[in-house]
Parts: sequence; C-alpha cells; structure tokens
Amino acid sequence: MEKKTLYNEGHLFVAAIRVLERRHGAPPTLEQISELVHFSTEQTGLISRRLRDAGIVEQVEGAYGDRWGIADHLKLEDLPRDMDVTQLDTALKKFQSERNKLAQKVESIKGLQAQKRKDLFAGLEKKLKQDLSKD
Repeated sequence: MEKKTLYNEGHLFVAAIRVLERRHGAPPTLEQISELVHFSTEQTGLISRRLRDAGIVEQVEGAYGDRWGIADHLKLEDLPRDMDVTQLDTALKKFQSERNKLAQKVESIKGLQAQKRKDLFAGLEKKLKQDLSKD
C-alpha cells in the first residue's frame, strides 16, 4: 500500500482535476474531486489548501461555487516525499477519543443521578412509612 504523503496525494489531486476537466469540460468542484479519489471532504479540503499555498493548484470562485484548476504542476516535484498527510486522521482520532470520554462521563453522571434519585425516593418512602406507623 502506498504511503500517504503530500507528494502522493498531490499527484492524485492534480490527476483528478485533469480527469474531471476532460470528463465535464469545466474545472471541477472540491466535492467532485473528493468523490473521484474517495477522500473525505475534509481531507480533500486540507490537501487542496496545501497545494494552493504551494502554487500548484488555483481556486476560482464562481457564482455556482468554487472550482479548481492546475496552476503549475511542475511544483509537485518540490513537495516533500516523506511528510505524512495523516495529521487530519490524527486530529480526528483525538477528537473521537475525547468525545467518547465525554460521552462516558455523561453516562456515569446520569447513572449517579439516577442512583441518587432512587436513594432519595427510598428515603422519603421510609420516612413516610415511619410517620404513618406513628399514627
């Protein structure tokens, strides 16, 4: 399996632009590129911003949304070949683990509240029975 690097992902992104331009006769949208290369929209957005900042692709704003074109494909060779693109994956995993921890904490608090409510009603019931037995 090919390692996820900005160099490899950049080549794939530029190739997708070329294929979609040929197929549709117009510059593609980010969603079309994402669908073609089977990346999430977030990952495609991250790659597109990095390539735009490097001057490889250009973003054209239009009335029907942003379109993407190739500015200078030769700059792809200047990209680092060993830099991972998995920063987004790492951030997503961190977010998911924090969300899971928060969900577990919420569940434990709900459990404690239910137990407190149960104990409170049991105490009230016991006190009520005591009061009734005195009469």
